[in-house]
Amino acid sequence: MAINYFSRCAKMNISAINLAMPPTSLSVKSRHVAVIGAGAAGLVAARELRREGHSVVVFERGHEVGGTWVYTPQVEPDPLGLDPNRPIIHSSLYSSLRTNLPREVMGYIDFPFVTRPGENRDPRRYPGHREVLLYLKDFAREFGVEEMVRFETDVIKVGILGDEKWKVRSKKSSFNDNNEIISKSNAEVDDEIYDAVVVCNGHYTEPRIADIPGINLWPGKQMHSHNYRIPEPFRDQVVIVIGSSASAVDICRDIAPVAKEVHVASRSVADETYTKQPGYNNLWFHSMIDHAHEDGAVVFRNGKTVLADLIMHCTGYKYHFPFLDTKGIVTVDDNCLGPLYKHVFPPALAPYLSFIGIPWKIVPFPLFEFQSKWIASILSGRITLPSQKEMMEDIQAFYSTLEVSSIPKRYTHCIGQSQFEYNNWLATQCGCQGVEKWREAMYSMASVNRSLRPEMYRDEWDDHHLVSEAYEDFMKYLSASNL
Repeated sequence: MAINYFSRCAKMNISAINLAMPPTSLSVKSRHVAVIGAGAAGLVAARELRREGHSVVVFERGHEVGGTWVYTPQVEPDPLGLDPNRPIIHSSLYSSLRTNLPREVMGYIDFPFVTRPGENRDPRRYPGHREVLLYLKDFAREFGVEEMVRFETDVIKVGILGDEKWKVRSKKSSFNDNNEIISKSNAEVDDEIYDAVVVCNGHYTEPRIADIPGINLWPGKQMHSHNYRIPEPFRDQVVIVIGSSASAVDICRDIAPVAKEVHVASRSVADETYTKQPGYNNLWFHSMIDHAHEDGAVVFRNGKTVLADLIMHCTGYKYHFPFLDTKGIVTVDDNCLGPLYKHVFPPALAPYLSFIGIPWKIVPFPLFEFQSKWIASILSGRITLPSQKEMMEDIQAFYSTLEVSSIPKRYTHCIGQSQFEYNNWLATQCGCQGVEKWREAMYSMASVNRSLRPEMYRDEWDDHHLVSEAYEDFMKYLSASNL
């Protein structure tokens, strides 16, 4: 579903590049900037903003950096995540999770994700989630980001003031016995004024749930993968997993050794699909669920019927900004956040409100880095954005390409293979190095390998020449003792 925005705009005689090639400004300003979230996006945003000379405060609800990469065995009391008043667990990690991209591809451009010395580090090319968290902590320590972070601080509201300023209201948060973040009811509320706000709160907390006819009468259990941690609770059960992305692929294999049966339902396959997974005697792949019955039966579009104990929705997440009040200027409609110029700036509020990490189906950390450099440079005035009118025209042109291509609105921010063109465009704006050729090639080879070896791609690969090229490139940033 990813769309190559730049090439399509060219065919429509709309020059996305020319619209956004700003003149260089000689007046460089220092802004007071609030960054919401200390995950992978917030950390690199803080670094780039400070590098550009801005004053930065990072607000983080938790007690450590890392965002979604901070694993907890705890889950939310509402397994589907539909109750708006539920205590929120930010992370969606499961215990067995390993990265689905090689570490060389994943890392920030100038802080390579190599194996580093230390106790209990994971040297694998596709490491477990704890290694990613340690990498982010290494990054924060290396660049002094933690000194900018206010931990255990919950942002309640971000609102516009009349003089191009933003009011950020926050209060201290705390944790209950289950390590769930709760706001102290008697905590003092703190109001502060900022020149700009950069939103980096992630989008892996508010679940999307599949719409299944008859599900309200179906007697079985349901949950979202956001609340999956370990396979043991599914022992001897018949489980249906809905989805075809990374979490569904991992989780169905994680629970198959203990479950009685595992059936995977996907919208992205033909209706007649019904296959048994090689190497398993209890794992089947189906087309999407057609409907559910009150007798416990679940009927797939392929005509097969399964009496299931549980349906697990590995169906993604919604963009969710409960703290953000833009007076209706920025909205979320069918998981399209907009209007956003280049997935970052709402034109009517630019450049003083921006979002990092909205695109998906991407290599996240480098994209966050390029977006952060662009935002920091625009806020300082070193480069400028097009006019509000030009930005809106550019957005409308993009929306038109989606419509012409029959791409649903919910895929607006799915950029996939065109991410590298997007990153290189951002790099051109900032006057910095773009994506390395080896990184792009390694990403493509990793994707092919994942399709060819779904069970073993994390431990078997054929891109050794690209690994060598990557490490040669890393020498620019690392001393021999780090490698």
